[in-house]
Amino acid sequence: MLRTLLVLLLLANAGVFAWTQGWLAPWAPAPRPEAREPERLQAQVRPELITVMTPKAASAAMAAARDAEVCLEAGPLAEGAVEAAESALTQNSVPDGSWTREAVSKGPMFAVYMGRFADREVLRSKADELKRLQIAYQEVNAPPLLAPGLKLSTHDERAAAEAALAQLTQKGVRTARVVELPSTTGTQVWLRVARADTEMQLRLKALPAAALAGGFVPCRSPQ
Repeated sequence: MLRTLLVLLLLANAGVFAWTQGWLAPWAPAPRPEAREPERLQAQVRPELITVMTPKAASAAMAAARDAEVCLEAGPLAEGAVEAAESALTQNSVPDGSWTREAVSKGPMFAVYMGRFADREVLRSKADELKRLQIAYQEVNAPPLLAPGLKLSTHDERAAAEAALAQLTQKGVRTARVVELPSTTGTQVWLRVARADTEMQLRLKALPAAALAGGFVPCRSPQ
């Protein structure tokens, strides 16, 4: 009995082998070509691009990918300007959910400032000097303590304002100083992309800066 079963098993295996090789056609059509291993290998698309990596190499590659990601943010934005800024992101193909809103209470602000000038004629003279040096500025018309004057940059920390003043001094700016701006109430909002890869970095930096409080810059305190 056992010998008979063994013979039947061998015959069955031989039959399956003959069928897969197409020897039994046309009585028993061979399996479809895509089910056979050689054809599957031939159907691969550019298999030379596939690399089998060791666990150590894979970990190193993942770490390098993480290192390429940076935190970028745009702001500060007044509460009324946030929706317009987010609309600019959406219209420029930045996917929803790529950014978060970071709301912070307004603290003291510091400016690199020139003034207060005796009259507007002196202000225009200083403005012409800044133009020759190719340095951007904004006119200050309020509060009366600072107007008329010129604001060269704004910062949320005195140290950052002092550093900016030092750079401007090296460029030839004279009589500028750091002043604390009058305090305001409410909150400021920053739009933050915590983990921007290389493609996202290029996309964010190409956005219109005017709608994003100057555009995306490295986060002050990356998350």
